[in-house]
This record gives sequence, C-alpha cells and structure tokens, in this order.
Amino acid sequence: MYKWGMQHPLTRRAALGMPIGGLACLASGPGTLAADMVERADLQTAFEKQGVTGTFASYDVGDGRFLVVNPRRASTRFVPASTFKITNSLIALETGVVKDENEIIPFGGQPQQVKQWARDMSMREAIAMSNVPVYQEIARRVGVERYRYWLKRLDYGNCQVGEAVERFWLDGPLAISAIELARFAGRLSQGSLPVSERSQTIVRSILKLEETNGRTLYGKTGWATSTSPKVGWWTGWVDDRGKLTAFSLNIDMPRIEDAPKRLSIAKAILARLGV
Repeated sequence: MYKWGMQHPLTRRAALGMPIGGLACLASGPGTLAADMVERADLQTAFEKQGVTGTFASYDVGDGRFLVVNPRRASTRFVPASTFKITNSLIALETGVVKDENEIIPFGGQPQQVKQWARDMSMREAIAMSNVPVYQEIARRVGVERYRYWLKRLDYGNCQVGEAVERFWLDGPLAISAIELARFAGRLSQGSLPVSERSQTIVRSILKLEETNGRTLYGKTGWATSTSPKVGWWTGWVDDRGKLTAFSLNIDMPRIEDAPKRLSIAKAILARLGV
C-alpha cells in the first residue's frame, strides 16, 4: 500500500468539494481531483476471482481521501452510460422539466429492446429499471445548451455533450473516470453539489437500494455497449450512521451475463474496507 500523490496546487480544494472556479472540466482529467490517494493493489484479487479487468475508487467524504485499485484505469475516462441517470435526474429537477420524482414521463410508444421499458413511468421507477427511453424524453426536454451549462457547473467529467442530445451519455462524447464519479457521488451524498437541497434530497431517495444494521446503500449501475470493450459501471455510496463513503467501479463487460460481477466485486471490496 502506498500513497499516490498528485501535484496540482488546487487538488486539495477539489478533493474537498471546494470551488475551483474556471478550472472545471479540465482536459487533463482526474489527476487534478485529489491531493492524496492510496493504492490498494491487494484488492485486485476481487477482480481476479471474477476473471475481469477493472478498477475501483472509494472516496471518504469526511477526510477527502481516495482508495484506488488500478490507479491508471481509475484515472481513465469512460462513457458513463446509465450512471448518468443520477446527474440527469438532478438536471431534470433543477431545470423544471420534471416537477418531481413521481411525475409520469412518456416513453415514446416505440418498441423497446427491454420489454419492461415499454410504458410510461415516473423518474423514481425509471431509474430503478434503468429505463432508457424515459430518460431520453427527459434529455429532449432539457436540450443541449442547458446540458452544457449544467455539466460545467457540476464539474462532471469532460463536460462534453456534442449534438446528439438523446445519446451523448450512451455513445459519447461525455466521459468520466471512476475517481471523478466517486467524488461526484460523495458530493451528492453530503448535499454539497451546486444544486438545490430539494433536488439532491429527491435524487438520494430514488437511489436508495437497501438498509442493513444502520448502514444504507445507494447506487446506480450502467453498461456502455457502444464502446470497445463494453464497460460496466456501479457507482454510489454507503451511509454508515452519518459516515459517508462513496465509490465507483467499472469493468470490461462484454456480456450482459457478467452484470452481477459489478455488484459482487464492489461489495467484496467494500467489505474488505470495513464499509
């Protein structure tokens, strides 16, 4: 175990979620996000046991420290796929294109590759079901220009939207690293994102997965199928009676049958960390 130091003069401020002015969305990537990281090469066995290549980053919201497995990959940006539904929900609420988590949103009436997506539903249900067409309807309401503004305001990855408003988080150009996404989830967990308290409270509520022995797990999966290799995500945080630990995992995931490995690997690592 060793510290992986970053040299940028504003890294500590960014790691603590403090404003960094015009330096949002730096092209240099997540190397500017943390003054201190600790690599845990020993946790690589969680990936090896499942026969996959990937990375894991955890972010202690209290002290601003990251623990990373495979730091090179943890610093590499990938298409966020359905993990972007977290951010999309925040933006939808802030812009008012969706009034709350219970408003029914139309899916568009077209045949869907996932049968369960072929109906209108609320944002609360759509995020749990990872309903792509419902969130594409949200994207059309928000529009490209407002996404450009909000992604920069939220300092989300490379902040790139392009022109395809229904696909930019599925095909690119939007991309984000595990380190950046863990930090983003950490800021949401403590309510320190530059959006209203109401929006953050609602989104936290629709991301809640389970509660056990005073610990509450929040999260969202994703699967980027337009890239080579395809990349599977799981991002969220654990609230252990007020102690917040955010995390983000991604793996090469060529087949949908590999999807459960995202959760099993992350949960094994979190258990090893005592989270």
